[in-house]
Amino acid sequence: MRNRYEDALKRIAEKFRRTAETAAEEGIIPYQSAEGKWIVSPYDGNSWWTGGFWPGLMWQLWKLTGDGFFLTEARRAEKLLTDEFRTFRKLNHDVGFMYLLSCGADAKLTGDEQAETDLLHAASLLMGRFNPAGFIRAWNEPERTGFAIIDCMMNLTLLYRASRDTGDPRFRQVAGIHADTTLREFLREDGSVSHIIELDPETGKRVREHPGQGWALGSQWSRGQAWGLYGFALAFRHLQKPEYLEAAERIARNFTAHIREDGLTDCDFCQPAGEERIDNIAGAVAACGLMELAGLTGEEEWAAQGRRLVDGLLDHCADWGDSRCGILTHCTASYHDDGAGRHTNILYGDYFLTEALMRICGRDAELWS
Repeated sequence: MRNRYEDALKRIAEKFRRTAETAAEEGIIPYQSAEGKWIVSPYDGNSWWTGGFWPGLMWQLWKLTGDGFFLTEARRAEKLLTDEFRTFRKLNHDVGFMYLLSCGADAKLTGDEQAETDLLHAASLLMGRFNPAGFIRAWNEPERTGFAIIDCMMNLTLLYRASRDTGDPRFRQVAGIHADTTLREFLREDGSVSHIIELDPETGKRVREHPGQGWALGSQWSRGQAWGLYGFALAFRHLQKPEYLEAAERIARNFTAHIREDGLTDCDFCQPAGEERIDNIAGAVAACGLMELAGLTGEEEWAAQGRRLVDGLLDHCADWGDSRCGILTHCTASYHDDGAGRHTNILYGDYFLTEALMRICGRDAELWS
C-alpha cells in the first residue's frame, strides 16, 4: 500500500515540475487552476491569505526530490510575498499561513538569514493584532474589531516558531492566550467548532456567533472543523497543555464520524440532504491533523482515518492529466458561493494533499514545527 502513496508523490512532483514553469513565466502566485491555466487569487492580489501555500508546496517538493527548480520557484514566490510587507493594510491574521510556509520553510530548510528575519517580521505583525482582552483580531474592517476565527489556530504556529527562534516567550504566551479563548468560545459540546465568534473588543466577552463559510449559523463548516483539529493538535505539540490535546481528539472524533463512504468530505456536515457540496481541502487538512494527532498520542486509529481521507482523494479526485495545472478536484472555498471557487481545483488543497502524503511516507518537511 505504501508504494501507492510513494507513486502519488512521484506523480505530483512530475506534474508540478511541468506546470510550475508556467507560473514562473507569468510571474504569479497561483490560487487555482482551470482549463489548463493558473488563476491568481480572487481578491487582494499577493496579500490574499493563501499565497504561502504555493511556496510551501515547492519547498515540500524540493525536500522530496532535491530538484533545484522547486527551490528557485519557492524563493520567487517568497519574494512576492515579502514585497507585501509594504502594503501592510491588506495583511491580516493569516500572515501565519503566508510567511511560515514561505520564509519559515526557507529558513528551516536552508538556514537563510534573510528568510529568518522576514519570518520574525511576520510574527511581529501577527503579535500586533493581539487584543489584550484575550484574542487575535482576524480582519481589518472597522466593523470587525472583535472578530476571531477558528482558522487562526493554524496561524499560531508562526508565534510558537518565533519564541523558539528568539528565546522570547511573549510570542508563545500570546498564542496560548488566543488558544485558551478559542477553546472556551469555539468548541461545542458535540466536538464541533464555530467558524466566527465576535468578541467585545473592550472586555473580550462573547457577543455572538456568525455563520461564516458554512451552510448556516450553528452548522459545521468542514474546513473549520479541520482547522480546529489540526490547530489544537499543533497547540499541544508546542505548548503541552493537555486541554489542547483533548480538544483535538474531540474534534477528530466528530470529523471522522462525518467522513463520507467514498472517503470525501462534505462542505458542511449539516448541509441539507441532496445538496452536493464537497470540499476536499477539508479532507486533506484533516488528514494532516489526524496524522499529527497519531504522532502525539501513538494511536494508530487516527493515522488510519487520515489514510482513509487520502485514499478517497486519490481514488476519486486526483487529476493527473493536463486539463488543469493542479491536481485535487472538488475543492470549495465556501458553502455559499463567495467567488473564491466551488468544486474546482484550489491550490492549497494540493498543498495539504502533498503534506499528507509526505507524512505517510516519512518524508514531511515539518513546516509547522
